[in-house]
Amino acid sequence: MATLRSRNALRLRRHGRIRKGMSGSTQRPRLSVFRSLHHIYAQLIDDTTGRTLAAASTREKAVADGLSSHSGLAAAERVGSIIAQRAKDKGVSAVVFDRGGYKYHGRIKALADAARGAGLEF
Repeated sequence: MATLRSRNALRLRRHGRIRKGMSGSTQRPRLSVFRSLHHIYAQLIDDTTGRTLAAASTREKAVADGLSSHSGLAAAERVGSIIAQRAKDKGVSAVVFDRGGYKYHGRIKALADAARGAGLEF
C-alpha cells in the first residue's frame, strides 16, 4: 500500500528536484519564494557564498501597510515589486526564479509578474 504524504512533504520533494538544476550566483542570484497561509516571502540568495542579498515579506510593516489581506494577490504583487526594487538597489538586474515547489499560478505568478514589471529580468 502506498504511504500517505502531506501536501508540504510533496512540495518539498518537488522543490528538491527543482533546486538540483538551479543555483544562484553573485551576478544572477536566486529569487526564492515561500508562501504560507497568512504571508508571502521572497528573498534573493547567492548560492555560491550562501548569503541572502535582499528579502521582502508581508510580515514587514512597510510592506503590509494598506493591504486588506497579507495573503492575497495584492500582497504578492507588492512583495514582488519591493523585492525587485531592493534588487535594483543592490545592483542586481537579472535573477533565477525559484518557485519553491509551488505551481506557477496565483500568488506565485502575481509575485513574479510584479517583479518583472518593476524591472527584474528572468
